[in-house]
Amino acid sequence: MATELELRKRIRSVKNISKVTNALSAVSASKARRAERQVRATRDYAGKAFEILNNLAAQAGGLDHPLLTTRDEIKAASIVLITGDRGLAGAYNTNIIRLTEQFAHALGVPVQIVSIGRKGRDLMVRRGYNVVASFTGMPTTPTIYDITPVAKVVTDDYLSGKVDEVFVAYTDYVNLAKQVPVVKQLLPLKQLEMEGMAAAEYVAMADVKTAMSQSYTYEPEPQQLLNTIVPRFTELQLYQSLLESIASEESARFMAMQNATDNAMALVEALTLERNKVRQTNITNEILDIVGGAEALAA
Repeated sequence: MATELELRKRIRSVKNISKVTNALSAVSASKARRAERQVRATRDYAGKAFEILNNLAAQAGGLDHPLLTTRDEIKAASIVLITGDRGLAGAYNTNIIRLTEQFAHALGVPVQIVSIGRKGRDLMVRRGYNVVASFTGMPTTPTIYDITPVAKVVTDDYLSGKVDEVFVAYTDYVNLAKQVPVVKQLLPLKQLEMEGMAAAEYVAMADVKTAMSQSYTYEPEPQQLLNTIVPRFTELQLYQSLLESIASEESARFMAMQNATDNAMALVEALTLERNKVRQTNITNEILDIVGGAEALAA
C-alpha cells in the first residue's frame, strides 16, 4: 500500500494534469466552433460550383476535359491522406489512417500517398508506403491558397498518366460528438453524379436537374469555362475536405480532453479516499501505540 506522502504527490500530479487537459479542452472547443462555421460557410459555394460544372458538362457540342475522362485501365492510384500534425485527439488520426490502409489494399494496384498532416506522413512512411509529397503546418483557418499546392501535385500526376485515379481520405464532420472517416474519389471528376463528391449531399438534386434542363448562353464559350471551372472545382473538393478534417480534429480533441479531465477528477477522488484511509490507519496505529505504551508504564 502506498504511503500518505506518495498519495499526496500522486493527487497533486493528477490535479496538474487535469488543469492542462481542461485548458486544452477549452481551446479546442473554441477552435471547433470556428472550424464548424468555416465548413458551413463553404457548403453553399460548393453546391453552386457543382451545379455549374454539371450544367456545362451536359451542354451539347462534345464538351470534354481531361479531368472528367475516366480511363479504361487503372494501373496506379493516388490517395490524399488528411490527418493532424498533433495528437491528443483520441482516435481521430488512427481511424482515418486505418481506413486508408484498408482502402489501399482493396484497390489492388500500386498506391502513392500525398499526405496532409505530420501524423499520417510519419505512420505511412514507417509502414512502407510510397509517400510522394507531404504538407504540414496547415493553419486552423486555411484559405484556398493553402490547398493549391496539393491540388497541383495530384492534378499533375493525373494528367501526366502517373496515376489513373485520385482519392481523398479525410474525416467528415457531422457534429461535435461524431466524426466519420471516409474515402471519396477526387479524379476523375464524375460529371452528372452526386455520389462521392465532398459537400454534394448539400446540393438539392431537383435544383441541379432544373438547371441542366434549361438552355444558357455562355460568355466566353462553354469549353473555355469548363477548362477554368474543372481545375478550380478539384481545388474546392480538397479545400472542403480539409475544412471537414480540421473541424473533426478539433472536435475529437475537445472530446478527448474533456474525457481526460473527467477521468482525472474521478482519479483524484479515488486517490483522496485512499489517502484518507491510509491517514486514518496511521492515526489509529499511533493511538494504539500510545495506549499500549501507557498501559505498559501503568503496569
